Amino acid sequence: MATLTARVLPLPLGNGRHLVERNFLVYRHAWIVFVSGFFEPVFYLLSIGVGVAQLVGDFHLADGTAIGYAAFVAPAMLASSAMNGAVFDSTYNIFFRMKYAKLYDSMLATPLRPWDVATGEVTWALLRGACYSAVFLVVMLVMGLVESWWALLALPASVLIGFAFAGAGMAMTTFMRSWQDFEFVQLATMPMFLFSATFYPIETYPGAIRWLVEITPLYQGVALERALTTGTVSWTLLINALYLAAMGTAGMYVASRRLGALLLK
Repeated sequence: MATLTARVLPLPLGNGRHLVERNFLVYRHAWIVFVSGFFEPVFYLLSIGVGVAQLVGDFHLADGTAIGYAAFVAPAMLASSAMNGAVFDSTYNIFFRMKYAKLYDSMLATPLRPWDVATGEVTWALLRGACYSAVFLVVMLVMGLVESWWALLALPASVLIGFAFAGAGMAMTTFMRSWQDFEFVQLATMPMFLFSATFYPIETYPGAIRWLVEITPLYQGVALERALTTGTVSWTLLINALYLAAMGTAGMYVASRRLGALLLK
């Protein structure tokens, strides 16, 4: 049944579905690793969004709507968890499979091509991230942190965020030489997590720094998720969505070209 599900779900992938099926079957026997990813964003929400909320007053959105601190932080946690899950799957895991397990060498000896590998790995990261995001949205709903019916689009938005970071993460991984190089991954993701209007409004930054924050990819995701869960929707969200879609597509293209150059010599 698991094999059938893995084969049917990613039909548009072409040959990339074989890699999704492979990952599905592997994690079926390592389900505790898969399930553990559900808890991290929830713990962040409970400790920061709820705990610190007792010390912080209401926040006012751009349209003047007042919301509690937990409702302000929760969509940012949703975007951040989509980023972290996608980056972890598309960097550390792929590096191990490429450099040590030599998984892609054997795959590319079959009719699979580098683009199939890229689409398969990115799709698996998206499926995994979508599961986590769906559960987190349910937690938000139970805690009363969803302010609008627009939140129905928050799950597709989190998948889009995951797509952007999974594509970029896989592209970066093809340039990694050793595990020490992954310090640059943390150097990129940690400042974005802390400063992308995750815990306080973007208006608190001075002009030049605010502009720098607004062009980071995580900020696009935070702005998208916060607007959908609070109902402050505007046409500018299309810019956020296009930014993330372009980032993911470009990353997948670079990753497939690099895999071909590295493994098809």
